Amino acid sequence: MNPIKSIQNLSRFEKTLWITSLLVIAISYFSVDNNNYMTVITSLVGATALIFLSKGDALGQFLSIVFALLYAIVSFQCRYYGEMITYLGMTLPSALVAMINWLRHPYTEREVEISHVSRKKWVFLCISSVFVTVLLGFVLKYFGTANLLFSTISVTTSYFACMLTIFRSPYYAIAYSFNDCLV
Repeated sequence: MNPIKSIQNLSRFEKTLWITSLLVIAISYFSVDNNNYMTVITSLVGATALIFLSKGDALGQFLSIVFALLYAIVSFQCRYYGEMITYLGMTLPSALVAMINWLRHPYTEREVEISHVSRKKWVFLCISSVFVTVLLGFVLKYFGTANLLFSTISVTTSYFACMLTIFRSPYYAIAYSFNDCLV
């Protein structure tokens, strides 16, 4: 996992998309009166992670670990305990396991081999997501989480995304998209 090689592996379009994304985030941040630099740094790391995740590059998983730590801090500051618990308890560990898994199952030197999710894994995922959602729903309620309903929905969609990432399924991105759309 060499960051220089990962950047060199990006196409011209991907580099343009990445730089443009970073610029839009930075310009948006600095166009409003905001002095919480942790939020802009977190967003920049997250956008960078997405570029490499979309390539199936394990660097994206490493950056996801960094993002999870930063986002957990921002979430704690905003009292979004559901997000904090999700990123520390699910996203960070799943990104670590996925990074190891991706490095052990390369498709090419810098891309992960995609895996088919069996029916048995789908059943496990559905049943375990109900358990995780109910359990964390009570935890979130106990801590007085802001926007409890949305935080609980976020737990479910994030759990799906994390597990699909570990399973090396390309459907993980759809689960993260649902998380962004619904929450």
